[in-house]
Amino acid sequence: MANRYLLLIIDAQKGIDEAEHWGGNRNNPNAELKINHLLKLFRDNYFPIIHIQHCSSESNSPLRPNQIGHEFKEECKPETSEMVIQKKSTNAFINTSLQENLIAFDASIIVIVGFVTNNSVEATTRMSGSLGFQTILVSDATATFDKTGLDGQIFPSELVHNISLANLSGEYATILNTKEITDIIKSEKLP
Repeated sequence: MANRYLLLIIDAQKGIDEAEHWGGNRNNPNAELKINHLLKLFRDNYFPIIHIQHCSSESNSPLRPNQIGHEFKEECKPETSEMVIQKKSTNAFINTSLQENLIAFDASIIVIVGFVTNNSVEATTRMSGSLGFQTILVSDATATFDKTGLDGQIFPSELVHNISLANLSGEYATILNTKEITDIIKSEKLP
């Protein structure tokens, strides 16, 4: 029998807390709490969960292996039974087993959360939709930072976040918030 939903958590690592490295002024300060809520919901329903861990090769990255920033955030830590896939690029499908594992889990809907909205989250969500997976991106369970434009203009994190969601909406994914996806999943539970 197919799993109805699969939760894909992208780069929920301690290095994300080094806000200045990423551009500062992070939006969605409660994203970790939303991810934790969804983790509990998926665990309670025995839905599969895949954690993506970025293993940066950049010398100044907080997500380099063998340092604190590479570790998973406390609120988002995988349990022993949950799959962890490590990646070295922005897109979690590139040079990983993610696509094969999504097919093996036979989930009909991929629910994506994590960091950073306009980087790994957008790249992975775009690929998920392009590969034909029914994809939901949870808007308040992801976050980003200010972005500096080519002319030096600083684009606020909330604007960057919203544009990224707009880029993905419809063509690549359905955009829902935590309450909306929770209500959908709970309404489908057997009495």
